Amino acid sequence: MKMNVQAAAAAFQFLTRFPVKMTLDYTPELFRRSTRFYPLVGLAVGLTVWIGGAAASYLLPPLPAAVLMLILWVGLTGGLHLDGWMDTADGLLSYRSRERMLEIMKDSRVGAMGVMACVLLLLLKASLIYSLLLGGLPPLLLLLPPVWSRWFMVHAMASWPMARGKEGLAGSYFNGMTRKQSMESFLLAAGLTLIAALLSPLLPYGPAGIWSYRGITWLHAGLAWLLLPLAAWAAGWWAGRRMNAKLGGLTGDTYGALNEGIETVLLLVLTILIYRF
Repeated sequence: MKMNVQAAAAAFQFLTRFPVKMTLDYTPELFRRSTRFYPLVGLAVGLTVWIGGAAASYLLPPLPAAVLMLILWVGLTGGLHLDGWMDTADGLLSYRSRERMLEIMKDSRVGAMGVMACVLLLLLKASLIYSLLLGGLPPLLLLLPPVWSRWFMVHAMASWPMARGKEGLAGSYFNGMTRKQSMESFLLAAGLTLIAALLSPLLPYGPAGIWSYRGITWLHAGLAWLLLPLAAWAAGWWAGRRMNAKLGGLTGDTYGALNEGIETVLLLVLTILIYRF
């Protein structure tokens, strides 16, 4: 029990800026054990963003409410994954050799490609959140993108080799991840999804801050809960394979990039479901 508490605390301390006051001995074993709780971290991020969004959309029009939700979303992670997105864009879009791409990604400075990729990603995310506020997003659906994007980071660690071997933070702490750890993370994500699916039709939601008991059908809820995990796996697997082919493995930066990309894809899927079905 104590080991699980420490592992969960390590996951929150590493991935977020939640004030988890616990002194931990950060060993590779603790880091690897902490990955099973990554979906729980995603749940906490999504729940906090949803609560903040409910308050913002009650006080403000949907566009500034959506931007504030995105600011909160980024702030909760300290921009950790966004930094990986920018570094990965700088490296992969340089179209250099594998060695040179890895050098560029290791550089702490952000290049033009990274800045453009960051701006475009944030614009797309803000527009999708805005559209979901207008369309009357069922509250608990917003929890799923951060839950499943963080599960896929664990899956990626267990599925592809480290591009730099044991170098760097990812190589030092996450090298040797197994499918068992990926499966533990998957089962937690699936369990959280099931609970949210059962509760979702019972909770209030509405457009532009008008929170009312409109309800959604079990068919629509089931479709969303089924499609989002599948979309997370499909998008992540496609991107992970391409990164692995170019870099000869993955890095800590690419895990962050996968998280950001999958979150955005899932927001896009949610928008399509709400507006077209």
